[in-house]
Amino acid sequence: MQKNSDLDSILTYLKKQHVLSMCVGDAQSLWCANCFYALNEAEMSVYVLTDHNTRHGALLAQYRHVAGTISDQTITVSLIKGAQYSGEMTELTGAEAQEARKIYTSRFPLAKLASTPIWRLTFDEVKLTNNKLGFGTKLSWLRDAGINTPAG
Repeated sequence: MQKNSDLDSILTYLKKQHVLSMCVGDAQSLWCANCFYALNEAEMSVYVLTDHNTRHGALLAQYRHVAGTISDQTITVSLIKGAQYSGEMTELTGAEAQEARKIYTSRFPLAKLASTPIWRLTFDEVKLTNNKLGFGTKLSWLRDAGINTPAG
């Protein structure tokens, strides 16, 4: 059974990070990219900026399902901590895009100068590996497992 403490730990980790890797495409045209992100804790999603002219941006026009990682950079095995995720990307427009851009630019003020489209990555699943809790310890969250939003 999924625990609220898993979700709390995952959210704490996601708040401390700021870059994700995202892979998009199919078996013939798979591509990965790194993107800065801003967390929307209430929706269990993140916002990223990416242009349609990038390789991954062009693929997002065809393939909305993505997977990727968010990780610390350590060489010490006992300190390894990182998340794997899957989810759906949606390009935002109108008022929804304006609200998302406020959240994003509050984290990355320089992005106020960018006109790049803003996207929402809605997580379907997140698995956090945290070796600080014991080698290979995994904490999981699934959108459809009944714990859809952060504990209040």
